[in-house]
Order: sequence, then structure tokens, then C-alpha cells
Amino acid sequence: MSYLEYNVKTVPVGLRKILYVNWPLVVLLTAVASIGFLMLYSVAGGRLEIWAEPQMKRFAIGMTGMLVIGLVPIWFWRNVSAVAYIVALLLLVAVDLFGSVGMGAQRWIEFGAGLRLQPSELMKVALVMLLAAYYDWLDIQKTSHPLWVLIAVAIILMPTFLVLKQPDLGTAILLVAGGAIVMFVAGVSLWYFGTVIALVVALVFAVFESRGTTWQLIKDYQFRRIDTFLDPGSDPLGAGYNITQAQIALGSGGWAGKGFMQGTQSRLNFLPEKHTDFIFTTLAEEFGFVGTLSLLSLYVLIVGFCIGSAMSNRDRYSSLLTYGVAGTFFLFFTVNMAMVTGLMPVVGVPLPLVSYGGTAMIILLGAFGLVQSAHIHRPR
Repeated sequence: MSYLEYNVKTVPVGLRKILYVNWPLVVLLTAVASIGFLMLYSVAGGRLEIWAEPQMKRFAIGMTGMLVIGLVPIWFWRNVSAVAYIVALLLLVAVDLFGSVGMGAQRWIEFGAGLRLQPSELMKVALVMLLAAYYDWLDIQKTSHPLWVLIAVAIILMPTFLVLKQPDLGTAILLVAGGAIVMFVAGVSLWYFGTVIALVVALVFAVFESRGTTWQLIKDYQFRRIDTFLDPGSDPLGAGYNITQAQIALGSGGWAGKGFMQGTQSRLNFLPEKHTDFIFTTLAEEFGFVGTLSLLSLYVLIVGFCIGSAMSNRDRYSSLLTYGVAGTFFLFFTVNMAMVTGLMPVVGVPLPLVSYGGTAMIILLGAFGLVQSAHIHRPR
């Protein structure tokens, strides 16, 4: 035993846990959130109280919750994984029955006093927790057996179906992809993933081939949405307006941007949802390529620290859970960036820790609390 290890072991257990916290990860999360505060201040025209101040308060609550969750032993979170999943699933059913409607979708449960919860955000974390516990429990020799693969697929598809009914395509994609990541790192055979990818490609090909035929697979208006995605300029004032304005903002930022609070697309309100889904384009317009690359680098570092922690963790549940949270976080920012740059359809996925929002930020920081718990309580 080294001198340093000896001194750490002489520290009381409660304080020792504080020392074991992944502090670089805390710093990185705070740095990303600070960029969000800055951008929310900018899009509000220099007013702190509209979006930036509430976001700061939510971040403080979420960061406190993250550290509290991190100090709770990881075996506790393993034991409550099924409960968390069932509760989130019941909340999704409750949304379908009497949820509140906003922007054409039924995604929230109102609790009064201005408080509301988006259960689909909770399900993103609960799903990863349950799948990690499932593969921790399952004999590794049975991982690729069709029966046990079907059980995992059912666990993923039940909440996905409920989310699609809201409708919320973006979250449904994240649920399926996040679940697939846990299955992949758990060791499920690549043949299953290859088969699914082949089926998806075949389905897309069939959809395009069916256009204008008697067996057309989707409606005409859905084909028009595809056309708009492939060529936003075909309807610049209608369905293609959002992505057209976003691309103008992205391109006008250049190398170093127009300067803080100098973005014309956001200041003149050409940019849609500038404080939520499209806040990345505001960053690109004001800080240019340098600003966007800096934010992307912080995101990559966060994922890297999580992967490093997962690789060094000898507890299977902790490792799978950390991989799952890291993968879901990666999907968050890649889907948002691909969405606002026109690389994929607009599906309503916020930019993590930067976009304005309460449920998403607090639950995401709670998920990183699980990562901290896995890191703090890993076998040493």
C-alpha cells in the first residue's frame, strides 16, 4: 500500500467519498452549463431574469442532486432499477391519459404551482438503469440467446411506443439508440444489430420506391416533409423555414463569429426556438467555428471521462450503467447538432445543459449522479 493510499484510508468514510468524486467531470459539466447561461443571456437581449437566471437555479439544484446521488452506494441504485423503470412507465401511461398539451404534443404532467414533469426524460435514465441491471443479472453466456434478447427488446419498445404516441419522435429515437448501446456493450451479438440495420435500410428503400404507386407506404404530406428535409429551399417560408434560418445563422458566424450578443438571426427573431432546440446556431453565429468546436470538445471530454471510468470499473452493473449514460448523452448532442445543421430532420431534441429547460437538465444531472456513484463506489 502506497503512502497516499494509506492516508486516504485513514480519512472518515463520508469525507473519503467526497475525495473519490470525479471532480474533472464536475468541472466539465459546469463549463458546458456556463456556456448555456451565457447564450440564454444573449438570446434574451441582455436580460438575466428571463431564461439565464432560472436555468442557473435549476443547475444548482441538479448539481446538488448529482452529488447526493453520487454519495449513495451503487448497490442501492442497482436494486431500485426495476422500480425506477416501472414508475417511469406508469408516468408515461399517465401522460397518455391526462397529460397536458404543449406545441401540439402531449408530453407533460402538471402538478400545479407552475410545476410540470416530462416523464419521457425520466425514462431515458430508467431504461439504462434497468438494462444495466438486467445484463448484470443475466449469465454472460446467455447474452445473445434469442429469448433473452427479445426480453431486452421488449423492455426498450414498451416505453418507445408510449413516447411515439405523444408524439415525440426525437425521444423515441434516443430511447431505442440508448437501449441499443447498453445491449452492444453488454456483448449482444453483432448479427442482431446488422439484421436490424439491414431491415431499416430495406424499409427506407421500400418507402421511396412506393411513392406514387398503389401500394404507397406513407401519406403524401409525409413525403413532402421528406422533400423539405432533403431540400429546405423548396419551401423556405413554410416547412423549410426553421432549418433555412438555422443554416443562415451557422454560415454567417464564420471562423470567429460576429461577437457576443451581435447575432442578427437571433436578435431580430428570425431564428426559431432560439433558447431551446436551436440555441446551438446562436452560439455558431456569435462565436463562429471556434465557439462551436470548443463546446463540442467539452462534450467529447465528458463522454471520454465517462468511458474511462466505465472501462476501469470491475463491477459489471456500474460499468454498463456508465456506458449507457455516456452513450445517451452522446446521442443528445449529436442528434441536436445534426438536426440544426440539416443532417437529419428536426425532431425536437434539446442541446444538453445548454438549451433552456427544467426537467431535461435536472434529470440529466441526476444521470451523471449515477455515474458518480459508480465511480465513487467502484471496487478498489
